[in-house]
Amino acid sequence: MPKESYIPSLLTLFRQYGYDGATLSKISEATGLGKASLYHHFPGGKDDMVESVLCYSASWLQENVLSLLTAEGAPEDRLQTMCDRVNELYAGGTQPCLLAILQSGTGQDLRHDQIKVTLAAWLEAIVAVLKEAGWDDEIAQQRGEDALITIQGAVMVSFTLDNPAIFQRVMQTLPQTLLQQP
Repeated sequence: MPKESYIPSLLTLFRQYGYDGATLSKISEATGLGKASLYHHFPGGKDDMVESVLCYSASWLQENVLSLLTAEGAPEDRLQTMCDRVNELYAGGTQPCLLAILQSGTGQDLRHDQIKVTLAAWLEAIVAVLKEAGWDDEIAQQRGEDALITIQGAVMVSFTLDNPAIFQRVMQTLPQTLLQQP
């Protein structure tokens, strides 16, 4: 099988165990590949696997969130569609954020720039929608940052407390909150 076919299993594994907890034994079990085959597909080892997972995640975000934010339509509708897709990404608040998990542990410096680019692109797309909705640059930037903080905080709290209703509520109300006049 091609290397790409193992990425979903690796994503799940890194999401569950993080970089340090995803041992080669666990990776081998999750992918069904022996250690030699893992290194054949991912010559750089675990770092190569994480890079592949991050590229996959960035592509998913581009295709399923950013492209929707930059599409035609009312700002509130586009923000709601973003929230719907993010709700799917985090399985309704029952799955942690891969980017947050990979931002800690061994080798975080190696992943920081790639994660930063992904989040910056997401922030930029939200800010563009908010500007289109009539907010000035400064307020749009602040609200875009607040949106990411709210999403990431809600997924962490929901996952940790085993209460997906928290995340789902935030995903339902975030578009109106972002567009609400003070």
